Amino acid sequence: MIRTAKDILDDKGGHMVTISTDATVYQALTLMTQNRVGSVVVTEDEKIVGIYTERDLMFHVLEEGFDSKTARIRDHMSENLITANVADQALDLYDKFLGRRIRHLLIEENGDYIGLLSVGDVMKANLQQKIEELEELNHLVSLEYYENWKEIQAER
Repeated sequence: MIRTAKDILDDKGGHMVTISTDATVYQALTLMTQNRVGSVVVTEDEKIVGIYTERDLMFHVLEEGFDSKTARIRDHMSENLITANVADQALDLYDKFLGRRIRHLLIEENGDYIGLLSVGDVMKANLQQKIEELEELNHLVSLEYYENWKEIQAER
């Protein structure tokens, strides 16, 4: 079965960990740690306006005077949201991750963000898809399949 972004979201659940633009980086990191995720979706007035990731922290922690307990997410989040459609196939999503060198991708449906996928989510889906394809091919070349095929041909 060819998996789409919607299928992957259905498997993992569409819950997004969100935080307000007014929150501190420290609060975001605490939330990320508690939820065991590598990013938080940043909201303002219940609208998604950015994303804050582990990679953002890596760059900002090197800035002179950076203090995660006072730094506001609004000043350190990524506002350039990269998205994919729910109908996009897993392999195409993987290409987007690699091509854009990103680790998180917002998923859109009818103009609304319905979930967030990580590169790990998509990698897992692609591996599951390849395993299913391999199992199907193994079945096709099995002796049992060949024997059944011979019987069906003999009946014709």
